[in-house]
Amino acid sequence: MKYYLAPLEGVTNYIYRNAYHNHFEKMDKYFTPFISTNSNARLSAKELDEILPDNNIGQYTVPQILGNNSDDFISTANVICEYGYNEINLNLGCPSNTVVAKNKGSGFLFHTAQLDRFLDEIYSQAKMKISIKTRLGKYDPEEFYEIVKIFNKYPLEELIIHPRIQKDMYRNTPNLAVFSTVLDEVKAPVCYNGDIFTPGEHQNIISKYPDVQNLMLGRGIIGNPALLGSIKKTTLANKAVFKSFHDTLFHNYLETMRTQQYALSKMKEIWFYMIHIFEDNTKFADQIRKSKDLSDYKAIVEALFESNSLQEDTEGYRCVVNNLKIG
Repeated sequence: MKYYLAPLEGVTNYIYRNAYHNHFEKMDKYFTPFISTNSNARLSAKELDEILPDNNIGQYTVPQILGNNSDDFISTANVICEYGYNEINLNLGCPSNTVVAKNKGSGFLFHTAQLDRFLDEIYSQAKMKISIKTRLGKYDPEEFYEIVKIFNKYPLEELIIHPRIQKDMYRNTPNLAVFSTVLDEVKAPVCYNGDIFTPGEHQNIISKYPDVQNLMLGRGIIGNPALLGSIKKTTLANKAVFKSFHDTLFHNYLETMRTQQYALSKMKEIWFYMIHIFEDNTKFADQIRKSKDLSDYKAIVEALFESNSLQEDTEGYRCVVNNLKIG
């Protein structure tokens, strides 16, 4: 079984990926937040930071591209591959309304004829491996039966399936009925993604689908970075490691972000998920959210680590985290 870190926009940037990689159970693949295509195939400074080899040392990193124009996709992919990459991931899963309104991400799935032409053009021109991360459709999970027929026409490196539709966003539960039905129909290797927050849920998925050899972890890892160690039974959640992880992440945000306030806002975004791994977290969650300067924030976090224990009831933790939406 191989494990991947999901690409979460605004969360799993290279700073986060490095801090995670150096403190917790290592992933087999790390996917970058999406890089948008454009007609001149130029990467922004932020996008370039995500793929620079020096920012991804020791990691198998897969850059993800968002777009619906085949020429722009190939041009962008070629630029990225100049930095030493041989695999690109196509984003057909993003449910953001602003993305979907442009017929990109999971919004592209509804336009099957256009999608088919796009895939034909990129796979016929590509000099690199292309995997796809997808949802089941836009409005109805049964859309996926037709979409799979399109995917099967092309040499996908891998198909990462999040069994929700766009309209679900991160609500409801993954549609395992449709996932089960199409699993044997997919020609490409399949990776499962969706709602794995505890070792028990991991065991449930691998027991149901023994032919699925790869799993992608997203919100479950952001909320509990020690999750993969618990799944593999190699390491247990340790408050000292969590503290070191936090301090490294915070320090690196302060070193690289434009302002201290921007670094603080990034830490608040991480705490939106991670606070729930602590037993008595409600008061601290509110204080962190309201903190206005670095000294205030540091004092709150020190108090949190000094006075709190990590959750032992992972099922209770899962119920809280599963109700969170991607920020």
